[in-house]
Amino acid sequence: MTETTPLLEMRNVSRVFGRGENALRAVDDVSCTIGRREVVTIVGESGSGKTTLARLILRLLDPTSGSIMLDGRDIAGIKGKDLRAYWREVQAVFQDPFSSFNQFFTVRRLLRRSATLRGGNANSEKEMIDALQHVGMDGAEVLEKWPHQLSGGQRQRVMIARALMLRPRILVADEATSMLDASLRVNILNVLSDLRENYDLTILFITHDIGQACYVSDRVLVMRNGQLVESGPTEQVIFSPQHEYTQKLLADVPRLHEGLLD
Repeated sequence: MTETTPLLEMRNVSRVFGRGENALRAVDDVSCTIGRREVVTIVGESGSGKTTLARLILRLLDPTSGSIMLDGRDIAGIKGKDLRAYWREVQAVFQDPFSSFNQFFTVRRLLRRSATLRGGNANSEKEMIDALQHVGMDGAEVLEKWPHQLSGGQRQRVMIARALMLRPRILVADEATSMLDASLRVNILNVLSDLRENYDLTILFITHDIGQACYVSDRVLVMRNGQLVESGPTEQVIFSPQHEYTQKLLADVPRLHEGLLD
């Protein structure tokens, strides 16, 4: 594929839950593209469809209609070994790092399992330490720790390191900072930004907080009631919002514009 081909493209993607009068269109005819090494944020309030869209991209859900293309190949219907290969290329970090962490695994065992799934050297100490260092942790010290010995921010960093062990092309961070306090949120956002450079990653960041979208992203996609209502470069969406819903989100963060201009 050429460099002009989008890494990920969604064409008229919908996901409907239920039937008849009770049907819910959680994602409604969404089309968008994500380029290589972009950081793209999907922002919207609870119920906007952003997490459902993320799960469609991760192939944790099947679309009711439409196409999801990776490098021009429709992955909406892949199964078996093709789906497992796709999951190695598209990894996720979710909202609650504690529930995502097997409580009976040390950090070493967790990272080793990811290396095995990729087909790499499961005993590569250096690789595990490097992954932890890239998320701002002392790898040698952390490897033998159990989940309950780590703070929320540390567990989230470990989950990012786990994803990195698979050498993904796309990292989907679904509300990955929402359970952390303000200072830790900034740290995780900085980690995500740095990973684009260090791992040649494309990052899809899902959040209800448009302030975080401004901080971390190249482009912003705004969702409401399952529909994509606005998209564009971050500065354009923030300083010249076209849709009334985007304007409302920005009005709820009254000092955002001043902070960007400082």
